[in-house]
Amino acid sequence: MTDTLTPVEGAVVQASDSPKKLKRSIGVVGGTLLTLSCVTPASTLFVVVPDLFGSLGTATALTIAIGSLLCIAVAFCYSELGTLIPSAGGEYAIVSTLAGRLAGWLVFVLSLLVVMVVPPVIAMGTADYLAPIAHLDPAMTGAGVMLLATLAGLLDLRANAWITGVFLVLEVIAAGVVAVLGFAHAERGPGSLVSMEVAGADGRTDTVTALLVVSGLAIALFVTQGFSTAVYLSEELENPRRNVARTVLATLAISAVIILVPVVAITLGASDIGELTGGDISAMVTAWSDTAVGTFVSLCVALAIINAGIVMVIQNSRVLFASARDKAWPQPVNHVLARLGRFGSPWVATLAVGVPGAALCFVDLDTLYGVTGVSVTGMYLLVAVAALPARRGSHQHTPAWRMPLWPAMPVLLIVVLVYILSRQEPEYLLWTGGITAVATLYWALYLRPRRETRWLVTLPEDART
Repeated sequence: MTDTLTPVEGAVVQASDSPKKLKRSIGVVGGTLLTLSCVTPASTLFVVVPDLFGSLGTATALTIAIGSLLCIAVAFCYSELGTLIPSAGGEYAIVSTLAGRLAGWLVFVLSLLVVMVVPPVIAMGTADYLAPIAHLDPAMTGAGVMLLATLAGLLDLRANAWITGVFLVLEVIAAGVVAVLGFAHAERGPGSLVSMEVAGADGRTDTVTALLVVSGLAIALFVTQGFSTAVYLSEELENPRRNVARTVLATLAISAVIILVPVVAITLGASDIGELTGGDISAMVTAWSDTAVGTFVSLCVALAIINAGIVMVIQNSRVLFASARDKAWPQPVNHVLARLGRFGSPWVATLAVGVPGAALCFVDLDTLYGVTGVSVTGMYLLVAVAALPARRGSHQHTPAWRMPLWPAMPVLLIVVLVYILSRQEPEYLLWTGGITAVATLYWALYLRPRRETRWLVTLPEDART
């Protein structure tokens, strides 16, 4: 139990045989562009939000707004802990250092589950938005997007910041077009945002209950989840003690606006509750304007999905690279995954997340949005727990950005997240719990008996001052 509850200061090492450090090459603007691209507001709006419309109807905007408010507390935790422990390992480096190795390992498994599954799921939506110009197979198109993202992930991070920045501008324009058209064709007043209505069977209108809203918060948290990418990039951000917090908070604010404003506009502009619950945003845009505008928006969304794939592959490769550097696997695996290429990127780790992602596009992943929502909530919960000892012991005087209202902020967040988890579907809880149980067995049978040589969380030397 001490491995779970007690921070292990000795676990944070700078091993003499560790691989070269990642190169610090981006500032706040580049980091924000990459992080916003991982949130990928347009693909979230067009791929994830329609599912919320289907279950929450007019309560969708309210649910996303509540989720965004909760994410402020989460962002405070990430900002403080990400500047206290700036590592490419992200959440697992933070939680391992502050809450113990087993807790850090479980966070790593949850984060890896999220970042491995989400890219192919979103990539498979590309074919739908390329339909105006070509009819493509969703699985083949998704696999192609994943392979393209993998190739881009092998490049220098600064180059990727510019590539994703151009794509990001296009997807923000698409979201803006949706917002303008929705408000211009409003069919109902602002009061409908709290009317709590959804289309039911046989054309009747059902009421959205408070419990449904709470259940939907797991997905709502996932809607803006990508702001945590700033923590994964902390080894490549210039002056991380200052820029990690700026990037996290700026990204959350911008992404919440880009997503929430069009959702409000769609809610007001849908012709009836049935159309809103159907969630076919492209069809609504075409009805509000014409086919040309609908095609333009669809193509922007397709580019946004490609953009998201690039950034998610970048993020995932950093997590896998850091886990190899921290000796989470048998030595031959660690040696291969920790290799850096000519551009300074972890090229083997990039291939290791991109190629399987392409293969996953041919697998039925219908239930994985629910599993991802549970995983994100559990990951945030463990990060909030890690925030409680962040100002004790040797960490008390470490230079870092400090959140307001500590420790009340993380304590409140823990209570809310536990309640949200308790309201999720048992199927999703069982899937996530089963994966966590297997990870715990790996910890007990392989990592813990080798605690002196395995799972040694490292920090870059320049992050210690």
